[in-house]
Amino acid sequence: MIEKIKCLVDKLNKARKAYYQQSYEIMSDFEYDKLYDELEALEKETGIILSNSPTQEVGYIVLSELKKVKHDKKMLSLDKTKEISKIQEFLNTKDGLLSFKMDGLTIVLTYNDGSLISAVTRGNGEIGEDITHNCKVFKNIPLKIPFKDELIIRGEALISFKDFENINENLDITEKYKNPRNLCSGTVRQLNNEIAKDRNVSFLAFSLVNCNKQFNLKSEQLKFLNSLGFETVEFTLVNKDNVEKTILDFEHKVKTNKFATDGLVITFDNISYSNSLGETSKFPKDSIAFKWADDLATTTLLEVEWNTSRTGLINPVAIFEPVELEGTTVNRASLHNISIIKNLKLGIGDTIKVYKANMIIPQVAENETNSDNLEIPSKCNACGGKAETIQIRDGLALKCTNPNCIAKIINGIVHYVSRDAMNIIDFSKATIEKFIDNGFITNYTDIYDLQKYKEKIVEMQGFGEKSYNNIINAIENSKNTTLYNFIYALGIEHIGLSNAKLLCKNFNYNFDNIKNATFEQIVAIDGFGEIMANSLIDYFANIDNINLINKVFPLLKLNDNIINENIENNNINNKTFVITGDLQTFKNRKELQQKIEDLGGKVTSSVSSKTDFLINNDKNSTSSKNKKAKELNIPIISEQDFLNLI
Repeated sequence: MIEKIKCLVDKLNKARKAYYQQSYEIMSDFEYDKLYDELEALEKETGIILSNSPTQEVGYIVLSELKKVKHDKKMLSLDKTKEISKIQEFLNTKDGLLSFKMDGLTIVLTYNDGSLISAVTRGNGEIGEDITHNCKVFKNIPLKIPFKDELIIRGEALISFKDFENINENLDITEKYKNPRNLCSGTVRQLNNEIAKDRNVSFLAFSLVNCNKQFNLKSEQLKFLNSLGFETVEFTLVNKDNVEKTILDFEHKVKTNKFATDGLVITFDNISYSNSLGETSKFPKDSIAFKWADDLATTTLLEVEWNTSRTGLINPVAIFEPVELEGTTVNRASLHNISIIKNLKLGIGDTIKVYKANMIIPQVAENETNSDNLEIPSKCNACGGKAETIQIRDGLALKCTNPNCIAKIINGIVHYVSRDAMNIIDFSKATIEKFIDNGFITNYTDIYDLQKYKEKIVEMQGFGEKSYNNIINAIENSKNTTLYNFIYALGIEHIGLSNAKLLCKNFNYNFDNIKNATFEQIVAIDGFGEIMANSLIDYFANIDNINLINKVFPLLKLNDNIINENIENNNINNKTFVITGDLQTFKNRKELQQKIEDLGGKVTSSVSSKTDFLINNDKNSTSSKNKKAKELNIPIISEQDFLNLI
C-alpha cells in the first residue's frame, strides 16, 4: 500500500510539473483524474497522506524566530567503539538491531490524532528548536498517519550528496557549506520554509520514543513506523556470531549510499531488556555506536592548487603523492579555505595523513611536519588580479578582486546557462571555454549573437551543423523563462534561487521595482538581511551590469505570476482557482492560468477548502475535482462564467 501511494504521488506530481511549469502534458485529464481518485481512495483507506501528495495544499510559513522547546526526555549521546570485538562483547548472548548512523540533524516528531503537531531539533539534548513549519514540507514526512493516539519518534533530517553539490554550487561564496550535514542543519533551521522545500530535505526515522501500542522488539517498532508511511534507517538483526560479517556488509554499502553516514548503531532488540539497563550520565546502556577505523594513508604534499570560482572565491586543493584509500587511488583533496591551511600548518613537502570523510570524500587529516610555510597567493592564478582575504561561514578564505577575471567570466557563464538559471542545454563548460578562446563570447549577452559566427563554429573540431543547430535551438528555447530564473542567472552575490523567488514574489514580478528597490524595502522581506540588500543595490547601481541586462532582457519571454496592479476591486483578485477539463475559449490551461494571475488571482492544482472557484466546462462531470468541489460547496464555473466575472 505504501509503495503504491508513493508511486501515485510521484506520477501525479510529474504530470503537474509538466503541465503547470513546463506547459506540456504527459497524461490526459482522464488519466490524471483516474490516478488522483485512486490515490485519494488509498489515502482514505490507509490513513496515510504524504507531505508532497497532490491532494494536499501546504502553505509556506515564515517565522521571525525559532521557538525553544524542552524535551520531555533528555536525548543522550552514544558511547562508541572502533573494535568489532567490543561489539561482540556488548551483545553477549542477546540479539541486536544494527543500523546506519546517519550523519544529519536529529529531530523529534510528535503526532496526535493522526496529525503532525510538532517537530523539534535535538539541540543540546535538553532544549531544542521548534521546526514544525519546515518539517511539513520535507519530501517524505507524512502529515497524517492512521494512528490516532500520541506518537513520538526520533529520526534524522538529511540532504543527499547530489543535492548538496547542486545547492552548494549555487550558494554565494560566504554562504557555502562544508558538508551535507552542515547544509541540512542550516536548512531545517530556516525561518522561511520555502527554502527547506527547495532544498529537498528527507527524514529517516530510527526510533519510536512513545506510543500506547505495546511492542516486545525494536525491530517491530520500526516495521510499525514503516506501515504508517515513514521511511526508516536501513536495519537488520545481528548476534555475537554474525555481527562482524554484517558490519562488513554495511561497510560495502557506504560508498553507494545517497546520504552521509558516520558509522553504525547497535542496540538491543528486546525492549524490556533495554529498559532494564538504564543509563549513565552521558550514555544509554542499551546502545553503542560503531565507527569504522579511518583508512589513513601517509603521503607527501606536492603542491596546492588555487582554483577561482565564478564568484571569485579561490579554492585551495592539496595535491599529494598518490595513495590507496577505501579501494581507490587518490592524489588530491579540498582544503576548503585558508583557516584550514593555517590550522594544519601546511608547507610543500610536508608529510601528511589523508583519509576519506564518510568513506567517500578525500580530506587531509593531519600534518606530521608542521612546517607552516605555505605561501598564500596575493594574486589570482587565473588572471593575475589582486587576491584578498575575506571572512566566510567557516573561517577565512581567498577571493579574486578583479571583476574581469577570466575564471570568473567562464564560471559566471557556466552558471548563467545552468539548469536552475537559463537552462541552456548542451552548453558545457568546455564549449564556453572554446568560444571564449575564439573570441565569440566575452560575457553572457554574447550567447545571443552566436549566429554571426556560424561558419567558424561548424568548422571547429568536435562541432558541425548539427551541434551548432542544437546550441542555437537551446538558446532560443531558453528565452521562455521566469524572472526569478533570470535574476538567479545573473549571479548576484548572496542571491540564490530561493532568494530570487522571494524577491519576485515580494515585488509582484516587476523587474523595474526590483532594480530600483531601496534598502528598507529589501530588508523588509522575510529572509533578507543587510548583506543581501546591499549586494542587490550595488549590483543594480553598476551601469555595466545594467547595460548587459538591457541588451538581453527584451529578448526574454517571461512566464511569471505577473499581477496587473491597475485592476482593482475585481472578482478575481486574491481568489484561488482550480482548472480542469477541456477548454474552448482559451488555447490551453497555461493561457487561462496566466489570465487569472494577471488579474491578481491564484491557480492551484487541487481543490481544497481554500479554493474559491473550480473552472470546468462540464459542470456535471464525475471527476474527483468536481466531487471535491461539491462536497466543499465550492462554485463550479465554466469559461464563460469566468469571463463574466472579469
